[in-house]
Amino acid sequence: MKDDIDTPPQARTHVDGTQPAVIVQGTARCFGDDINTDYIISSRRKRESLDPLVLKDYLFETIAPEFAATVRPADVLVAGKNFGCGSAMEVAVTAVVGAGIRFVIARSFARTYFRNAINNGLYPIECDTDSIQEGDALTVTLGATITVQRPGASEPLIAAPIAAEVLEILAAGGLVPYLRERRTF
Repeated sequence: MKDDIDTPPQARTHVDGTQPAVIVQGTARCFGDDINTDYIISSRRKRESLDPLVLKDYLFETIAPEFAATVRPADVLVAGKNFGCGSAMEVAVTAVVGAGIRFVIARSFARTYFRNAINNGLYPIECDTDSIQEGDALTVTLGATITVQRPGASEPLIAAPIAAEVLEILAAGGLVPYLRERRTF
């Protein structure tokens, strides 16, 4: 049996009868702007282990020491602009996925982090995050339009679109599982 961290979100409904939508619920865990990869996981930790289940214990240890002990599978990381800036270390995504987090919602992402997220099955959702508060129960809907619903809001936040091919990669759990499913390498 697979761990929850290896199981991509599944379609639960349909947008227009033909295109499946993925609906995911989670609790917002909020950070600010310019969260760099060394804040996500200290670069010294990758010398100790590359195991996601070990790395998750050190998530955000330099800026939020209590985070790793309180993170739960299905929590949703929320940040401001430029999430994942700094070095291009892929382990910053590996540690997040190891904690059971499948979605990061940010105003913007560093391009390398964005690509590493897709390659590893971590959904990078870009939208205005100013109205999301720590602990908010969020509902993310991936379909023809990507939306983020938060408590008490009459209208959902509309996220930047993600190409259908990229959504397929994410639904497969990342680039390698996607290619294995299609036997293209």
